[in-house]
Amino acid sequence: MPDASSWRDAILQQFIPDGARLNLVADPDALFSEEKLALVLREAGYALLEFRDPVEFRYAYESIYHPCRVAAEHSGLIVVISTPDTELSSLPYDVFRAGRRLSFSLGELFPNISYPVVAELERSHLDKLFAGHAQYAHERMGDNASKDFVLRHVFGIAAELVRSDADLLRTLLRLHYPSVQLPPSLGRRLVQILKNQPLFASWPLEQIVPDDKAFFAFLQERWPVFLDRVDKQTANQLREPSSTYRLRYAGPEQLPFGHEDIRVYIDNLFVEGKLHPISRPDMRIKVDSWIRCGILENVEADAVVRLSRLLTTLPDSLPGPDAKYTDWGAFALKWAELAMLAHTLPLGQTKQKEFAQFKEFGALVQEAFFQWLTANEAAHYAGFVNQPPGKPVMVHHIARFLARELGKDKEARIALLVVDGLALDQWVTARRVLHEQQPELVMRETSVFSWIPTLTSVSRQALFAGKAPFYFPASIKNTNAEENLWRQFWEDTGIPKNAIAYKRALGSGDAVAALEQVIHPERTKILGLVVDTVDSIMHGMQLGAAGMHNQVEQWCRVGFLRDCTAYLLDRGYQVWLTSDHGNIECLGKGRPADGVLAETRGERARVYSTQDLRSQIAGGMPDTFQWPPVGLPEGYYPLLAKGDRAFCQENSTIIGHGSISLEEVLVPFVKIERSV
Repeated sequence: MPDASSWRDAILQQFIPDGARLNLVADPDALFSEEKLALVLREAGYALLEFRDPVEFRYAYESIYHPCRVAAEHSGLIVVISTPDTELSSLPYDVFRAGRRLSFSLGELFPNISYPVVAELERSHLDKLFAGHAQYAHERMGDNASKDFVLRHVFGIAAELVRSDADLLRTLLRLHYPSVQLPPSLGRRLVQILKNQPLFASWPLEQIVPDDKAFFAFLQERWPVFLDRVDKQTANQLREPSSTYRLRYAGPEQLPFGHEDIRVYIDNLFVEGKLHPISRPDMRIKVDSWIRCGILENVEADAVVRLSRLLTTLPDSLPGPDAKYTDWGAFALKWAELAMLAHTLPLGQTKQKEFAQFKEFGALVQEAFFQWLTANEAAHYAGFVNQPPGKPVMVHHIARFLARELGKDKEARIALLVVDGLALDQWVTARRVLHEQQPELVMRETSVFSWIPTLTSVSRQALFAGKAPFYFPASIKNTNAEENLWRQFWEDTGIPKNAIAYKRALGSGDAVAALEQVIHPERTKILGLVVDTVDSIMHGMQLGAAGMHNQVEQWCRVGFLRDCTAYLLDRGYQVWLTSDHGNIECLGKGRPADGVLAETRGERARVYSTQDLRSQIAGGMPDTFQWPPVGLPEGYYPLLAKGDRAFCQENSTIIGHGSISLEEVLVPFVKIERSV
């Protein structure tokens, strides 16, 4: 490979500045889905089209991507095949004959590192790997040497230098605190090296190295042990015997929480909700002690302190203009914790200052997200519409991801719960109640992007269809075709028709009875469920965001979600929960005078059949944004309310959705399971 400053250069030099009009790319490692590469190509004027299904491809190619159509606004078209076992010759003959054929792979980019090791890495790690490869990988390495190289140069882990409990704890905190997940082979290699040291023989490494939930549970159950030791050392008393602690995880009873390299993490872990403070009313501790972060003294006062700390620490992690979608996904989870506290604590005198700071910071968050999302005709957003079926980035990736999960285990059964309208911060409230009701639950959280406009007919339908709204123009104004799209997706993957089920309008009444109506105990393998209670609460809400949290909590306490998840887990289903869009508290700024001109008249989004109509209405509505129709069908042009504005009565307060606030766009995607 020629000298290059990044791994992308070897690819970009084939297209920039002068490339062919039609380019056919074999991309078995999904390199073209990497956000920055896709962004640079789009900024250079190239349209990207992924080939997966021949019928869908032909429809898109002839409708908008044919070289004759893109000539005026694009430098060319890049057709990408990312399926490893699909050849370029699988393309329609006329396309195959006319296009320039190219191929790119990780093996070519990183020739001195074992291909299976590199192939497991997320594409976001390739920049670090490229730098290390260019400087240090001077000869071909075997599998284990490659794993050690990647651990050191990508994840900053030199396993041979981990020689004490504090070293190991610091290494795992650096890994799990930012939610970095090692590829399976690297996790096994790290465990293997550490197990060779007698000092770590008793540690439950097979559990806590690959699994952040297990690691934090391991820390949580040892926190009381640490507090006892501190308390008894202060009182010059002997330590209690270990048998009183009933530890579920093996390993050392005492952990070095007080070590200077460990202590810096502990405060943030409690503030961000990864660890939970415990009640120790009789413990003698200094007012300014760092240990106080993990001691529960007064529920409301401690929550105010946590709110204040998040307001202090979270601005440092606010993504900037060049951020990746993963940065916003991680930030959204932290923002949800902050928003939950701000909206659920009583607005007493002790909280008024913090709430004002929350509103001020919230305005900065929304402006930063708006600028990032809309820059260069929504280039970031357009760049992650087509992603490989690894971790989902958008809601329509979820079905493909679940199909891949099913491919790993042919005996698996999958249930997808779509809680219509559930925002990330409201999920935090629901999660807390679910954990109180079923302490044995483990909830593995990530976030995904909704479709824009964040309307049910657009985003939820895309979720169940497993494809962009561009491919279902006939039904984009309603959800009537949703069940058929869900069934069609799974039938196309080879699932028998009678093994697929779908049910909507759930959320109240007897969960078990409702599920028994739709699930055949022997046949049903794939289950799609729509829980619409939260959406109903939202559209009738007059008490703002605080009222939403209160009502979501009360609904969860009734137990439908508890009973639904328990029933599915008892019957061996993998249970996944997500939402089609979130919601935000909005202030009315009046309705557009568009009469019958708008195809869709929502409180946060209006849709018009032509760009001219939309522009005409937008001219009289300064607090609006004309969203580029990325992935949307022809004749579907959204006009969105900016910030926290809404198309409703002047100065009225509502809870709405449809636009592009962080709360509307980033939604939960959670795997719910029971601890072993």
